[in-house]
Amino acid sequence: MLADITRWEIQLRYRRGFSNWRTAKTDLPKNEKYKRGYFAEWRWADRIKDRLLPEMDLYLDMTTEQEPAMVSGEAYREALNQAAEQPFRMVPYFDPGVWGGDWMKTNFELPENGSNYAWSFDGVPEENSLLLDFGGGRPIQTPALNLAHSHPGQLLGERVHGRFGAEFPIRFDMLDTMNGQNLSLQVHPLTEYIQQNFHMHYTQDESYYLLDARGEDPCVYLGVRTGADPEAFVQALEEAQEGGKPFPAEDFVNRIPVKKHDHILIPAGTVHCSGANTMVLEISATPYIFTFKLWDWGRLDLDGRPRPIHIKHGAANIQWYRNTEWVKENLVDKITIVHRDENGTVERTGLHEREFLDTFRVSTESEMPIRRNGSVHVINLVEGGRAVLTSDTGHFPPFELHYAETCIVPEAAGAYKIVSPEGTPIRAVIACVRN
Repeated sequence: MLADITRWEIQLRYRRGFSNWRTAKTDLPKNEKYKRGYFAEWRWADRIKDRLLPEMDLYLDMTTEQEPAMVSGEAYREALNQAAEQPFRMVPYFDPGVWGGDWMKTNFELPENGSNYAWSFDGVPEENSLLLDFGGGRPIQTPALNLAHSHPGQLLGERVHGRFGAEFPIRFDMLDTMNGQNLSLQVHPLTEYIQQNFHMHYTQDESYYLLDARGEDPCVYLGVRTGADPEAFVQALEEAQEGGKPFPAEDFVNRIPVKKHDHILIPAGTVHCSGANTMVLEISATPYIFTFKLWDWGRLDLDGRPRPIHIKHGAANIQWYRNTEWVKENLVDKITIVHRDENGTVERTGLHEREFLDTFRVSTESEMPIRRNGSVHVINLVEGGRAVLTSDTGHFPPFELHYAETCIVPEAAGAYKIVSPEGTPIRAVIACVRN
């Protein structure tokens, strides 16, 4: 038997006072519990699950406290096999944050939580879960990562599986600052830095797709201002962190105005954050959680503690040549038309040449066939009420996707079309691993 639980539920239990596995330290702050989970316990558990999934007799879903649900191992494995052959959504989750906004609360009709929502994870198999309906009882909730581990070839495609192994290399999440505050100013490690210091194979290159931008001067902070002195930049960060005057971000970092449907590219080593009054679909690679925060605008977190700052790591990775001119030329709305006909348009919206992801925007009022390239596809409907994905060969039943939702289309699902069922304008952003 395999007794299993989703990572999100574990994190919620940490917040309620639950301790790490077999530890004498029962009073750790939640962030330290998360760190031990991410980098030790959950990886150990994945190795055990990899051995048990093919041979277990029973699968026990422990996600709902005091209400376990069970299914035979054979039925569970068949359900994952079906999921690997057709489009699917995962169970999203939404979380508050000190900088959070109210866009998701309004557009997704989320419950009142006493504060705004900051994050949504809606396309991250490492974090999200699947609901498997076996009929006649409560659905089984299971970590979506189990699918990537058990069916990597079908899910990812042979080319992507050969490159990344049984890891899902693409993540979609959302960052809501609408009527909120700026994110923390941050930078992601270069590939060689994450390999040498953290033993990861690849780094978190990413991009911001603007689902919305309103209010007064919405922006993103991106790259180093031309003429900024690196030594003065780091010194100002250190002084601010030690309680001196606040870091003068706009003296050192470019403030780039943005509007709805802009796409901002953020290769690792680029200083960045989204500003207030934006709703960002963040598209990135998935090398666990390596974000070096440089400045958090002098805030405390929701628990009243300072948020971790990583100036030494961050400064070692900032690419100082990515100045104002370079950023505007290379990272802001680098959109090219790939295909246009009477049915609509396909545009390539990124990513940067240093990044292994490609992103495309499909616009149609009827239907558009989607070219497969040997890679899993991750899709978000960025405009329009709903779209339907249809199989060219009948390999899967029509799959409906609603505004701002994310779905995954396994490579094994085969050729498909994006259809506007009402004949109204729709736009979808698709990410895949480039050839």
